[in-house]
Amino acid sequence: MQRTTFLRASIALAAATLMGTASAAPEPILIGVPAPMTGPNTQYGDELKAGVLTAIETLNAAGGLNGRPYQPVLIDDACEPKQAVPAANRVINSGAKFAVAHVCSGVTVPAAKIYEEEGIVAITPGATAPQVTDNLKGRHFFRTIGRDDQQGPFAASFIAARLNAQTIVVLHDKQTYGAGVAQHVKASLEKLGANIALYDGINAGDSDYSAVITKLKTIKPDVVFFGGYPPEMGLLLRQAKEQGLQTQFMGAEGAFNQSLVEIAGPALEGMLFTYPADFSARAENQAIVQAFEKAQRPANGAYQMPAYAAVQVLHESMKAVGTDPKKVAEYMHSNRFDTVIGPVAFDRKGDLKNFDFVVFKLDKSGQRKLVR
Repeated sequence: MQRTTFLRASIALAAATLMGTASAAPEPILIGVPAPMTGPNTQYGDELKAGVLTAIETLNAAGGLNGRPYQPVLIDDACEPKQAVPAANRVINSGAKFAVAHVCSGVTVPAAKIYEEEGIVAITPGATAPQVTDNLKGRHFFRTIGRDDQQGPFAASFIAARLNAQTIVVLHDKQTYGAGVAQHVKASLEKLGANIALYDGINAGDSDYSAVITKLKTIKPDVVFFGGYPPEMGLLLRQAKEQGLQTQFMGAEGAFNQSLVEIAGPALEGMLFTYPADFSARAENQAIVQAFEKAQRPANGAYQMPAYAAVQVLHESMKAVGTDPKKVAEYMHSNRFDTVIGPVAFDRKGDLKNFDFVVFKLDKSGQRKLVR
């Protein structure tokens, strides 16, 4: 009997010790990270993840939020609008109250409504379509990248003033992002008195754009602006070169990534595109760039630094008011933040009051050079 009592007491003590150890472990703060992790736009998801993971690792190394670590919840949305609602629901079902959410506008528009309804504080570092925030009635969704109605006029002024284009064609892929940015470019060019010889859509996913190339050869435009993603942009460039079309192609930030280089090959030489400024080149970001390099992640794509900034904003807000999402959202709307993309302040919709776009030009190997 004495031995049995001793064993029971030992087991109880061990269990209590384990329970004490478990209860002493700080509860992580979950951050949903839905992004394209499969499909043709995976590189955009890689960029978003690189920014979020590097920021979280840096913050956790410094003690997280008062000793509580941040924990990412990675979710694949495949840059597919039909995956928007399932991806957003997976964020909610994970228990996360915060998210750095989505790159593609077609996914972000429906997903943002769910985050608003559920009171999830979410920030997109990549979705530029105005309707992402224009159609929301709440105050929980934000972005750390500029809108198409900022990017479009910037691209249009470059086309009109710097390229001195007399005949312009504007194409798009009929999707939320591509059609949106193309429409803003077209409208801005028209205000500048430019001649839009053709405004047309192509079908995303097609493999042969010979018909549209034939139209372009007849029009002989000085500039062709395309709103869309790399798979279609790459084919347009390659097939235009194969058919002997000589014109200046230009796109927005969503049209460029490594897959464009692989699809277009040398035909991409000379392509222009608007893009977020290279925030990795800021002198004050060099320690952060080194953190990216240590983790073997590139820092100089379109979305790494906006994603990193999104985590910074969430962290600074939670430091100030705690982890109640409503209080965090209110704090974000009423305060200014120093981030890797510079000073950040949000308007009543959750959009940035200011954001810097630039123009890059590609050489035949896909290396970019700052033009403006």
